[in-house]
Amino acid sequence: MLEEPIHMTTDTRDERVRAVPTLSRLLARPELGAVAGALLVFAFFAVTAGGSGIYSAKGIVNFLEISAQLGILAAPVALLMIAGEFDLSVGSMIGFAGIAIAIPTLAWGWPIWLAVLFAFAVCGFFGYLNGLIVVKTGLPSFIVTLGSLFMLRGLTLGIMRGVTGRTQASGLHEYSRDDWITPFFSGQVLRTPVAWLADLGIIGKRADGLPMITGIPMSIIWWIALTLFCTWLLTRTRFGNWIFAAGGEANAARNLGVPVARTKITLFVFTALAATLFAAIQVLVTGSADTLRGNLKEFEAIIAVVIGGTLLTGGYGSAIGAMFGALIFGVVQMGIFYTGIDTDWFKLFMGAMMVTAVLFNSYVRNRAMRNR
Repeated sequence: MLEEPIHMTTDTRDERVRAVPTLSRLLARPELGAVAGALLVFAFFAVTAGGSGIYSAKGIVNFLEISAQLGILAAPVALLMIAGEFDLSVGSMIGFAGIAIAIPTLAWGWPIWLAVLFAFAVCGFFGYLNGLIVVKTGLPSFIVTLGSLFMLRGLTLGIMRGVTGRTQASGLHEYSRDDWITPFFSGQVLRTPVAWLADLGIIGKRADGLPMITGIPMSIIWWIALTLFCTWLLTRTRFGNWIFAAGGEANAARNLGVPVARTKITLFVFTALAATLFAAIQVLVTGSADTLRGNLKEFEAIIAVVIGGTLLTGGYGSAIGAMFGALIFGVVQMGIFYTGIDTDWFKLFMGAMMVTAVLFNSYVRNRAMRNR
């Protein structure tokens, strides 16, 4: 007598793998607080300054340009902070890079393209020295780069006064106007689409019939490109894994074969090059250099990165979060101007935003860890 076959349903799910709720996945994202903060800031100024032009084409480009200059610094600084280190010298590096472009051009007759490349090379070397001292001595990067902050600022002032007798240099537009490298830093893109949108009435026009904006400044393009590159680096490459490992637990990472020293030195070079990019944009847009350029930018970059969800202790963060942190910075700075509020209150607001962001990010991080 034959027995009927027993039909069994195969469940391919592994009971050991627990589904993670959507809320928990969102809470685990470092940029959550910055995105929420950006939406809140946009809503606030829509109510308080919506009719002042802050969200017109010109107003948007204005606050994006401010955000972009800080965002160019914030993305590499975020990577360095995820690796567990700080670079307090980026502000002074901006001033030094500016004179490294201006002096060879004005005093020695170099073409602008060569002076810009010279500035990148010299500042990259200083970034390398910062990283090398940190990894070889074991000293906190806070102390090493704080020393670099003062040394670079003093070096900038001493060289500038020694060569030109002044603290500022102007007249660079005459040298940069026809140089092939200038459009990469001070030019504009998407002029034709902008003119087309103006003809359609989507972008406003001035009294003379020209669009309110003529194009998108290159600083915004650099900001977006650098943020996308840093995000790709963090999430899609082995080097990104090394960054998280170096900031999470450096000794364990070394035992697993992660080149922690090389990773950190590379990131110090990266922040120095970002500061040089910032300086090149400012010098070629304004046609001048100033020894005080970049003052306090290192702290503004750290604020943007912390608002973006990166932990001060390292091992956790994102470049996208830093982008939103810089965006909040730019919107607030321009929003205060459009609302007519005394701009002296701006730094108070940014300090309060940093403390609030740290508290919120700590809460979100702890909540996410409990839900695992």
